[in-house]
Amino acid sequence: MKRTDEDLTCVRPSPRQLVWQDLDMYAFIHFGMNTMTDREWGMGHEDPALFHPDSLDVQQWMEALVSAGMTGVILTCKHHDGFCLWPSAYTSHSVASSPWKGGKGDLVREVSDAAREHGLKFGVYLSPWDRTEESYGTEAYNDFYIHQLTELLTGYGEVFSVWLDGACGEGANGKRQVYDWERIYATVRELQPRAVISVCGPDVRWCGNEAGHTRADEWSVVPEIVRRAETTAERSQKVDDGTFSRYIASSEDDLGSRKALDEYSGALVWYPAEVNTSIRPGWFYHAEEDTCVRSANELFDIWCASVGGNASFLLNVPPDSHGRIAVSDKEVLAELGTKIRDFYRREVILDALDVTFEIPQLIEAVILREDIRFGQRIESVKIYADEAKEPLASCQSVGNRRIWRIPARRLSRVRVDIEQARGEVHLKSCSIVVASP
Repeated sequence: MKRTDEDLTCVRPSPRQLVWQDLDMYAFIHFGMNTMTDREWGMGHEDPALFHPDSLDVQQWMEALVSAGMTGVILTCKHHDGFCLWPSAYTSHSVASSPWKGGKGDLVREVSDAAREHGLKFGVYLSPWDRTEESYGTEAYNDFYIHQLTELLTGYGEVFSVWLDGACGEGANGKRQVYDWERIYATVRELQPRAVISVCGPDVRWCGNEAGHTRADEWSVVPEIVRRAETTAERSQKVDDGTFSRYIASSEDDLGSRKALDEYSGALVWYPAEVNTSIRPGWFYHAEEDTCVRSANELFDIWCASVGGNASFLLNVPPDSHGRIAVSDKEVLAELGTKIRDFYRREVILDALDVTFEIPQLIEAVILREDIRFGQRIESVKIYADEAKEPLASCQSVGNRRIWRIPARRLSRVRVDIEQARGEVHLKSCSIVVASP
């Protein structure tokens, strides 16, 4: 069906999505039983006595995240193994049965409190898959899951994100749980109405891989079918083979161009993307990966492509078995933060889309932002330098923020040509980033 401009521009973000989009970059913290057993996916039923970090310091975690310029943190409150980092009333498989703090500890409490002390928003990850709970695979498990979700959403203050993944490794002959997604969503909406529900949820879309790869053009207005949790689950990890975290699929490169939407006759939704990856090859800490920590340069490239590509950046930082973020990771995070702050420090807002400089400027990036309160409208834009007839850079989508990085060059003029749009364009800003001399 032929989509009109009105069809496309009437789809706009909710207030909670607008707040989330401005967070730009925030952290994942994978920590729990797997940290102690040196695994990525636990088997379930691990002895709670194994959870005993001897120098856990959540203040150190938050300081490291703040140094990188993070705005929030999402904690894996329960991973697939079923071990809970809070004293849940619905299972004995939790910190309450561990020797940590004599069974009186509550790591969710410590992290949520420390996050707010450091000005970070707090979010929760509660794995739908549970390899310990006996009711998994039956209708009763949905009640169990809602009980635990309610504990997290009522006991730890405001939550900005409820992160739900679709991973499952039970196999063809294993237990198969039919999740009551609508009940999960309703519970979140009732108890934390300002929280976004991410990935297997209706508010924030998984970019489709865990490698930090971004599409050339990321659209926030997409077919409603993309938002179905079952669709995401089918594309999620099925086997703990150590390769999925760096796997990039080439399919579905175009989710929201006018051509793609013309080929789809169903409803459209505002479903913006989140890029998630880990600072290490694994999601949990493994000592053998201490020499495999991503560099600040690589993470800065991912930041520019994600935050600068109409998405957000969720970066996992896993503490070690002692309960501390490794020195190597801390150093990289601090360097990343310095790079981001320096990048923004050199940003100069322009008062027009065609600017001639009295003194030529050494420019390394151009940034364009739409006012997404009015939707995502730009469909083709080109950047020209000086009097050149060939564009310096181009793309189809802009959205919340588009960063074009170019080899630093001295320019007398920068012209931004918006060649095609869905109705009237609403810009938030246009800027250049001046290179360091």
